[in-house]
Amino acid sequence: MTQPNAGGGRGSPPARRESRGRLIGDGLSWTARWSLRLILAALGLSLIGVVIGQLWSIVLPVLLGLIIATVLEPPATWMRLHRVPPLLAALIVVLGALAIVGGVIAVIAPQVVAQVPQLAAGTTAGLSDVERWVSSTFGLGQSQIGGVIQGAVNQLQSSATSIAGTVLTGLTTIANGVIDAVLALVLAFLFVKDGYRFLPWLRRQVGAGAGEHLAEVGARAWDRLGGFIRSQAIVGFIDALCIGVGLVIIGVPLALPLAVLTFFGAFIPIVGALTAGALSMLIALVSKGFTTALIVLVLILAVQQIEGNLLQPLVQGRGLGLHAAVIILAVTGGGSVAGIVGAFLAVPVVAVTAEIARYINEQIDARARSDEEHPSDTAPPAPSKQGAGRWSILRKVRSRRNGRADGEAGPDGIEAPDDGSAPNGVASTGSAATNE
Repeated sequence: MTQPNAGGGRGSPPARRESRGRLIGDGLSWTARWSLRLILAALGLSLIGVVIGQLWSIVLPVLLGLIIATVLEPPATWMRLHRVPPLLAALIVVLGALAIVGGVIAVIAPQVVAQVPQLAAGTTAGLSDVERWVSSTFGLGQSQIGGVIQGAVNQLQSSATSIAGTVLTGLTTIANGVIDAVLALVLAFLFVKDGYRFLPWLRRQVGAGAGEHLAEVGARAWDRLGGFIRSQAIVGFIDALCIGVGLVIIGVPLALPLAVLTFFGAFIPIVGALTAGALSMLIALVSKGFTTALIVLVLILAVQQIEGNLLQPLVQGRGLGLHAAVIILAVTGGGSVAGIVGAFLAVPVVAVTAEIARYINEQIDARARSDEEHPSDTAPPAPSKQGAGRWSILRKVRSRRNGRADGEAGPDGIEAPDDGSAPNGVASTGSAATNE
């Protein structure tokens, strides 16, 4: 009969027990090693941040150019598939985008100029109503209210020098923004024209092993960025249309400019919609009164509910895969670092970073001893299942038009992958498939 051992089991050797001091020492050694690694990683990230800050005048146009290219690349790819030269296709989409933006500005500007006097008159009447309400509610006389107003005017007059400096700084910022916008547009044109050749070139430079990982990471990051920008554009357009029509029906001034502001605010999730809605309510309050402002608030809340419960799941699918708290913190941090531009760039940068982290997590799981010991809760489906977006038809068209064996190099030196999907070079700068 098998006797139980000291560990309580039958027929098994007794478990080896380590000394308490040895276990504590091993734990402290492990903690020290990882602490040193984390410190070195933090120093490396800080160095990267310093370099980016010093080169921000270069980094900003590049980032803006990439974002613009995600919008312009799909029609350019479609034209290239129909044998339009890449240079001509890039020119057509860039000039077409400029024409659309210029047309919107040309339509908005006269309305703003025409309705500003009406809004100014409404503001004056609104201030008078506020003055009467303060007088009746708090029992303040005209002399007391006038004294408060005169004190505010004196404060403004004493701060004239600092205000002038602030205005000059603002004008300088505007001039730098115009320069950055022009440079970003030029870079976007180059990205659209030649971007699909980048990943094949990079793969040849770094070799097959590292090139495969870089190509996959680049394709996923581009799909994530392009999917975010295009889906936000669709959601923003629908929001702007609904709110614009509602403001016109209610009779709020500057309805079209507010609708355009709502469209651009959609590219800053959560915060942009709140800002555009608050401005619409403020204009309604000043021009039409408190009741109209409440009606505008109901309209904005209804549109936001439709967006959150219908448009976002329908258009974005799984969306960014980021919690709302992460998005708010990203927008807040980006805004504190780089103002409005930082708030605009924060969510795309975080989304792309999260996509890269998912790929790294997949590689760790693949090399781990077992999936049970190293589970991955955020790993997306295999790359072959991600290209099921509305642009995936372009991949089939390309492979059908090329009429060559899998893996054979095309006319631009782009290899056709074995799964019949678009070349990695195309996926790198606006893959026909989106990860929506």
